[in-house]
Amino acid sequence: MDAYTNFILKHRKLIIGVFAAAMIVCAILSTFVGVNYNIVDYLPDDAASTKSLDVMEEEYDQAIPNARVLIYDVSIAEALSYKEQMEAVDGVDEVNWLDDAENIYEPLESMDQDTVDEWYKDGDALYSLTIDEDKEEQAIADLREIIGDENCMSGSAVTNALSPVTTAQEVQQIMSFVIPIVLIVLLLTTDSWFEPILFLLTIGVAIVLNSGTNLIMGTISFVTNAAGSVLQLAVSMDYSIFLLHRFSANRQEGMDVEDAMVAAVRQSVGSVLSSGLTTVTGFASLILMRFKLGPDLGWAMAKAIVCSLICVLCLLPALAISTYKLIDKTSHRSLVPKFDKFAKAVMKMRIPAMAIFLILVIPCYLAQGKNDFFYGASNMYSTNATQLGRDLNAIDEEYGASNPVVVMVPKGDLEKESALNEELKSLDYVTSVISYVNTVGASIPEDYIPEESLSQLYSEHYSRFVVSLDTEEKEAGWYEKIDEVRDIARKYYGDEVEYAGDLVSTEDLKSTIITDNERVNLLAIGFVFLILVLNFKSITIPIILTLVIEASIWINLSVPYLQSSTVFYIAYLIINTVQLGATIDYAILFTDRYMEFRKEMPKKEAAYETVRNCTISIFTSAIILTLAGTVLGIISSNGILSQLGILIGRGATISFIMVIFVLPALLILFDGIIEKTTLHTNFYRRDSK
Repeated sequence: MDAYTNFILKHRKLIIGVFAAAMIVCAILSTFVGVNYNIVDYLPDDAASTKSLDVMEEEYDQAIPNARVLIYDVSIAEALSYKEQMEAVDGVDEVNWLDDAENIYEPLESMDQDTVDEWYKDGDALYSLTIDEDKEEQAIADLREIIGDENCMSGSAVTNALSPVTTAQEVQQIMSFVIPIVLIVLLLTTDSWFEPILFLLTIGVAIVLNSGTNLIMGTISFVTNAAGSVLQLAVSMDYSIFLLHRFSANRQEGMDVEDAMVAAVRQSVGSVLSSGLTTVTGFASLILMRFKLGPDLGWAMAKAIVCSLICVLCLLPALAISTYKLIDKTSHRSLVPKFDKFAKAVMKMRIPAMAIFLILVIPCYLAQGKNDFFYGASNMYSTNATQLGRDLNAIDEEYGASNPVVVMVPKGDLEKESALNEELKSLDYVTSVISYVNTVGASIPEDYIPEESLSQLYSEHYSRFVVSLDTEEKEAGWYEKIDEVRDIARKYYGDEVEYAGDLVSTEDLKSTIITDNERVNLLAIGFVFLILVLNFKSITIPIILTLVIEASIWINLSVPYLQSSTVFYIAYLIINTVQLGATIDYAILFTDRYMEFRKEMPKKEAAYETVRNCTISIFTSAIILTLAGTVLGIISSNGILSQLGILIGRGATISFIMVIFVLPALLILFDGIIEKTTLHTNFYRRDSK
């Protein structure tokens, strides 16, 4: 390692130049990386709903209705005029309204009132639109011009069109808050005004390198795009902190500048690589998910941590040696008090802390598994903080929820189709059924139907039913309603039926990610455990450290249950691996220093010295992750990202508390077992001195 560091220091100008050039190239490449906001696209290729969507695309030119538009205070004539204007928008394939279900030239009183109320209520008109996925952004903009800001629109097409703009603005806003916050934290916890600039510059280069190399993935998910940079900054900042703290300590001991850096790299490389590899494997375990959002985030974040490790172990030494005079000129007395009294307090509290830990761990483990979940994306923008959320809530409040489910059955048997149509219409949660036998009538031959109308209902092989359900994912029993629709269709056509729609995809999403969660958690824990075994050459230490961080995760995830709030399962799934990979670093650093001190002093004194020396480094890392996650949670209007941010921020705080207050007690308690199950401990013994 010394030869490597000497090479870096000797050629530091070249190293800095190479990284600067790579950063410029990657900054340009990052502008070509696409972002996908449609969660359904991340379902496995073999999921039933994915296959059904493929069948529908082959058989029909028209997709599932994917937007609703509400226009207030209009007459029938005005409502028809709005419909014509919306139909004329490029990208709008179809607009359905009351005139598609009833003869509007008759008095409203003579029509079926339930049908009327589905489309026209108290002078307000509700339309169902089918918008081409490839033209959503411009179509939604054109529709907004037609209806104005005072009227409402919702649906997956609206979300897909507006999310990129909203998220891009919020990412910039989040980073504009996070960077100053991180800078302030670093200024308060370091001994030089310039060191924080080095930290941010190093990780900033790593973030740009990762963003540019995301081009190899072509398109990344909105989760990766919005949370990736914030996570990389917060998670990998501690690597550079570990290294420069060692560098400063060596210089204070009288070492020459270059010798101090060579020694610092040698001393910290074990902790930095172990911390980095555990984080990498935590994210890498997401790659093995069938739900493709996992691999998307997993590849990007594993690569992000590798970029950060390379920058910390290669670029940072070159930068620090090139600017050490500036570090010296801007040095100042420590703004953080010594942790002597704090360490004494921790040692006195270790037994109560252990007792609280034992009391909480099992109930929290059980509670976190009983959370209520959202599995899909329908509630991502349900907050009134955005126009998306306000429009969604306004439409749902006046007309109720509406989710279309497409049922495609083999065509050719009009008697069966009529029976299926009537049974579906009889369900109290079905608000409408659009089908050949319902819209045209079983008695009218196909030859008399205009081709444009016929092609929407009949294809070469299938007859299509568009069944509107007045339910949504946040309502209890939505899953059972989808199953009942399946059972009715299965009664007539067996397994020859295809199903598609947001709720159908959500149903597949639910079964996919629940299975993924169990497997990914086990793999993440297994990978981290293996790295800890290799790093500490111990069996006992990995068990202790993994237990401490897993318990932190259980406590974190039990909070939503205790608050009776609903959790987005995607956020729940991701935090399991993110918190493990990101905060196991705290436990590794703490235990590394404990093992060093244990060679020179008894276990209680070693624990005391470890708390006294490590708290500032762990606190700095934890507070950065806490604040970054909290800012993401507060600013993001996307429910998944907001909840993920809150979980990350709270998780970092809980992990810090567990490592500082519970881990010392565990290390002291199991000190004898650790010595027997760890290679080359050379623990201090009084009689050997």
